[in-house]
Amino acid sequence: MAFIGLLSDTHCYFDDSLREFFKDVDEIWHAGDFGNIEVSDQIKAFKPLKGVYGNCDGTSVRLVHPYIQVMEVEKMKVLMMHIGGYPGRYDQRALQLITAHTPDLFICGHSHILKVIFDKKYNMMTINPGAAGVQGFHNVRTAVRFRIEQGELRNMEVAEWTRTL
Repeated sequence: MAFIGLLSDTHCYFDDSLREFFKDVDEIWHAGDFGNIEVSDQIKAFKPLKGVYGNCDGTSVRLVHPYIQVMEVEKMKVLMMHIGGYPGRYDQRALQLITAHTPDLFICGHSHILKVIFDKKYNMMTINPGAAGVQGFHNVRTAVRFRIEQGELRNMEVAEWTRTL
């Protein structure tokens, strides 16, 4: 069983509320827009990290994190990228990758809007954890944690914090 913490769009912000929410996870997945390499380094020092770069990430982040992550975790195939969309409204590149990789779980960020939707057409769960940082139009910061066990998502939890600053 794998216990995963998922966040996106930190935009240079990783605070104690995120550390507390993720304190028991096995690893953290970041769906892009770290904001700077320091946030990536902070998360890596805290927990094992898998991430992708986002459209706002510069060269230092792009040298460390790829455009996409394709991985198998506990018999579940995962595709993670930053700009992805959601069922019925996927970004063109995301749709090409979904078709090519046929994931069980598709993770993206970018919209700053938390969404968890099962896509019947592609037989996969889609998760956008929303925005964990304080920059952007969102009023609520969000992050997600869940377990993957024998190819199934279990015990998904969402955390919310009022955006300050």
